[in-house]
This record gives sequence, structure tokens and C-alpha cells, in this order.
Amino acid sequence: MYAFTFEAPATVADAAALAQAGGKLLAGGQTLLPSMKLRLSAPEQVVDLNRIPSLAGIRREGQAFVIGAMTRHADVAANAELQAAIPALANLAAHIGDRQVRARGTLGGSVANNDPAACYPSALLALGATVITDRREIAADDFFLGMYTTALEDGEIITGVRFPIPQRTAYLKFKQAASRFSLVGVFVAQTSGGVRVAVTGAASAVFRHAGLEAALNQSFTPEAAARVAIAADELNSDIHASAAYRANLISVQTQRAVAQALAA
Repeated sequence: MYAFTFEAPATVADAAALAQAGGKLLAGGQTLLPSMKLRLSAPEQVVDLNRIPSLAGIRREGQAFVIGAMTRHADVAANAELQAAIPALANLAAHIGDRQVRARGTLGGSVANNDPAACYPSALLALGATVITDRREIAADDFFLGMYTTALEDGEIITGVRFPIPQRTAYLKFKQAASRFSLVGVFVAQTSGGVRVAVTGAASAVFRHAGLEAALNQSFTPEAAARVAIAADELNSDIHASAAYRANLISVQTQRAVAQALAA
């Protein structure tokens, strides 16, 4: 590791000031620290968010849950109220990485990083969540812009995410055996505004599938999902799976997710 200065502010305002001056924000560190060790990232100043109490926690607000940005995956998975209201979200958190990753990684860190195979971005898109920052609120549909790219401005800090409670939901992830990231993950949510289907791991960034949403809005059944043709043109093809294989997985995982949601 090379030399850098380390700051541990106690308030969001102090952290924001440091970030706006060029400091690199540290949440769970699951991506930043390995990147620094490999010299892929070389910040001169690291701003640790772990000592800001207001950034962690889970609370219900009417027909939604607000989860603090520094809430650990393990805490999302273990929250009984969340398990009852949005079980797919708690289950998603319970299967991120391994126990050590879940004990350290954070919701906000994952969302801000926007890894193409991360699980949380699909939950935000499918549930129609809202990203809350120290400056504004951003709808999930407007937040994820591309590979590792979001609508966050320089120095902007995620403080939490608001998840509306859906009518039915399910998330299924076909894992890469080594990394436990999603080869293909599909999050299906039946909401008061219609069905939303978000896919992660299959392309350069998380995305909603309009064809599956249209079919499931007509008939929320596995059979309806099975009739939708999944194009492979813009999907990833690599050593783990071809684009055609991923396209088939999107269909299969969606069918299974709908069946799971109906059975819940």
C-alpha cells in the first residue's frame, strides 16, 4: 500500500466537504481497497464514512422502507420487518458474496459503485426505489447510467435508499461459482404501478426488460414470461457464458422468479 491521508469525519457535512475537495469516499471498502492494492485507484486522501451514525439503519416510512447507505448487507438480510414486507430484498442481501463480505459491505457502496453484476442495482430498478443523497433525491430509473457510472455528481454522498413495498416480488441469481457475483440475476416486482423486471450480470449495466414487463403486466405467470423472446445482441459474452446462454438464463430466471413470487 502506498501513502495517503485518512480522514474519519463524524457528520455528512464534513464528509461532503472533504469529498468535494477531492477525497475518495470509503464505505465497506470491498471494491476500493482491492483497487488501491492493485494500483488501479490511487487516491491521495481516503474519507471513511463508517463513523457517521446517521448513515446506517433501517426504518419503515408508511408504505416504504428507508435503508441507510452505510447499512451492512448482513443487517439488511437479518431485519425481520424487511423480511416480512420485501422478502426478496432481504434474501438478495443474504446471498451477496460470503459472510465476510456481507459483514462489511454496504448498500450505499454497492449502489454508488454500480458494478454490472452487482445485486442491489436490480432491486432498486425493479422496486422503483429512490436514491437519497446529501443534495437531492434521484429515481432509480435515472440513477444507473452505464458500467460503473451513475448520476452522482462529484462529491455527492448517498445517505440512503427508499424502497416502496411491492405487492409481490422475487429475486433469483445464477452465480459465478468463484466470485458469487451474478452471471444473470433477475428481480421481478409486481407493484401498484405495474410489473417491473430488472436484470443484472447479463450486460454492461443493469437494465429493465420492457418485453418481459409488458407480458407480465398482461398475465403475471411463468407461461407469459416464457413466451417472450430474449435478444442476445447486446448481452455479455465471455469466458463464463455466451450471450445466447445469458439470454436463455434471463428467460428461465424470470419464469422461476414469477413462480416464486406467486407461491410466497
